[in-house]
Amino acid sequence: MIGLDTNLLVRLLVVDDPRQADVARKFLEDNCMVEDPGFVNVIVLCELAWTLDRSYGFGSHDIANAIDAILHNRILTVENRAHVVSALQRFRIGGAEFSDMLIGEINRAHGCETTATFDRKAAKIDGFTLVH
Repeated sequence: MIGLDTNLLVRLLVVDDPRQADVARKFLEDNCMVEDPGFVNVIVLCELAWTLDRSYGFGSHDIANAIDAILHNRILTVENRAHVVSALQRFRIGGAEFSDMLIGEINRAHGCETTATFDRKAAKIDGFTLVH
């Protein structure tokens, strides 16, 4: 199994550098398959969401679709898939960034009764507590 970094996924999704996008696509074709998928960890997904938002101006709908495409790509496997799916569902509803939703899902799964934060937007989400 080969781990995939954020920049490789960004090139594939945004195609802002056609040469690198082609190299990334070829790399996946040659190295990732259903029997031996590429690995996408949750940090990469958080970086991806942030990069698509801040660097490329993607809206939450497009970010959610990009993450959903990764989740449903048969040659990729996603760390903590069930938590990512739950976080993505909550993200689609709105209220906070994808990374906040994922942090909350993972913390809940590990028995946390709440997630303490200074982020006022995230604190409005069920499972977060504003620290002041």
